[in-house]
Amino acid sequence: MLASRRRFRLDTERMVLRLPEHSDFRMWTALRASSAAFLVPWEPTWSEDHLHRRAFTGRVQWAARVRQQGTGLPLFLVRRADDQLLGAITLDNIRRGPAQVGTVGYWIGEPFARHGYMREALNAVVHHAFTELDISRIEAACLPENAASRAVLEKCGFKYEGVAQSYLQINGRWRNHVLYANLRGDRRGRTDVG
Repeated sequence: MLASRRRFRLDTERMVLRLPEHSDFRMWTALRASSAAFLVPWEPTWSEDHLHRRAFTGRVQWAARVRQQGTGLPLFLVRRADDQLLGAITLDNIRRGPAQVGTVGYWIGEPFARHGYMREALNAVVHHAFTELDISRIEAACLPENAASRAVLEKCGFKYEGVAQSYLQINGRWRNHVLYANLRGDRRGRTDVG
């Protein structure tokens, strides 16, 4: 089913989660550039044009397209009090049919880390996915040593499921990732984290 063309937003206690817009370019570039040392160890290698307007325009167009197709929901985290961009969260690779599954990924600017923003955003996206999108399973993966990301996932009801060898290229090399999942109506209880 195609998503409607109306402006999409999720409201949380402190934020508005919405699709990126062309007018976000300067704030996005400034936040990514100032947080580069904080983000680079956890992300795929940035392309040479990563912070250029053309790349950002492509990102805005991609976000609108996957939202319209119903295959992704890429959202910026914007603090309601001052319209400050804090980071982004994406529910992507939404697969329908017997799977009803999606994958979540996120980043937050260094000045806004460890203030509960990502937990607030992730809870909102999970709730929306389960109640409005009829998603049954949300998957996430992070580097084993990324304690902050693992803690956010666990606080939001994601459970450890194992390790994927050479899962993604991060910062220029293939890296193992720990896999997590959140299930609608999960009855598994607490699982031991490896």
